[in-house]
This record gives sequence, structure tokens and C-alpha cells, in this order.
Amino acid sequence: MLTKKIVQSHLAELPEKFSIDELVDRLILIEKIETGISQSENGEVIPDSQLDKELEKWFK
Repeated sequence: MLTKKIVQSHLAELPEKFSIDELVDRLILIEKIETGISQSENGEVIPDSQLDKELEKWFK
């Protein structure tokens, strides 16, 4: 979940003028990154060996 602090820090990085679509896209990206970081910190990841096996299935 996003916090005001995170959103405010990223708003400062946007250009002076931007569209609502650009803002929404940026917020979605930020949320996905924050979710990934949180999952990583909580150990909610799969080991590289398991990932390699999953990728092999996709490319057969």
C-alpha cells in the first residue's frame, strides 16, 4: 500500500504539467515496486532454482 510520503516524494519528480493518465501510470508503477520490495523483505519470493524450473516450462 502506498503512503502519502511515498506519493509526495514521487510527485516532486513529475514535470510541471502532466496528464491524469501519466499520474495514474506512475502511481501504479510505484505501487507495484513497493509491493515487490515488501514481498522481498517478508521472504515472499521463490528461490532461483525454482524460478529456473518455471521458466523452462514457459519456453518448451
